[in-house]
Amino acid sequence: MRPQLPLTWNSESTNGLHVIRVFIAAHIRLYREGLAQVLQRVPALSVVGMAASRDEAVVAVTALSPDVLLLDLAMAESRDLVRYLQQAGSTVKVVAIGLIEAEGEVLSCAEVGVAGYVPREGSIENLVAAVESVGRGELLCSPQVAGTLLRRLAALARERGPESRGPGLTLREREIVGWIDRGLSNKDIARQLGIEVATVKNHVHNLLEKLSVHRRGEAAAKVRGRVTRASAAGF
Repeated sequence: MRPQLPLTWNSESTNGLHVIRVFIAAHIRLYREGLAQVLQRVPALSVVGMAASRDEAVVAVTALSPDVLLLDLAMAESRDLVRYLQQAGSTVKVVAIGLIEAEGEVLSCAEVGVAGYVPREGSIENLVAAVESVGRGELLCSPQVAGTLLRRLAALARERGPESRGPGLTLREREIVGWIDRGLSNKDIARQLGIEVATVKNHVHNLLEKLSVHRRGEAAAKVRGRVTRASAAGF
C-alpha cells in the first residue's frame, strides 16, 4: 500500500505565517483521515501525507521531509520507526499520540527520541498545541509526563558514574540488565517494571548493540564484570 496524501492542502505559508508540515502515521484509515481533516483546518499546519505502517512511513518521511511526524503509538513498530528515523539522521520531530502516562511508557518514548506527547485522554486542542509546540522546537506535555521526564533526568545525574558501568547504557537499560542477571525472562521483567514486553525487548536490543554482544547472558556478565572491576579500583 502506498502512503496516502490528504484530499486538501494548505499552502506553505498563510499571510506570512510559517506553516508546520505534518505527516501522520496510524494504522487505522479513519483515524488518519480524521486527524488530517482536523489539522487541515489549522492555518499554521499543513498535512503533507499519511501512512499506515512503519515501512510506508519510512519511505514517505524520507521523501517528504516533514517538520513533525504525528505517530499513533498503537501502530505496530511505532517506536522502532522513531528509532530508525533518528539513526538515519532524519530531522523530523515526533509527537506520540495515544500515550499511556505510565513511567515505563513515557521513558521508552523519550529514549527513542519522541519530542512531544498527547495522552489517550488528550483533546483536539491538546493535539494541535503539541504539534505547534514541537514544530517550534519546544516541548509541551502534561504535568505527569513532565514529572516523569524530570525524575529521569535527576536519576541520570545521580547515576552518572565511570565508564565501567557500561558504554552509554541508560538507567532503564542498566535496570533491565540487573533483572537479566537474576535470570528473569522478558515477560517477568515487564511484570516487575510495569511495562509492555515489547518495550523490554526494545531495551534488550539496544543494550546488546551498545555492549557488542549477541546474548542476554553475555550482556549481564559484561556489565557485572565492569562494575566489579570498578569497585575493586575504588569507585
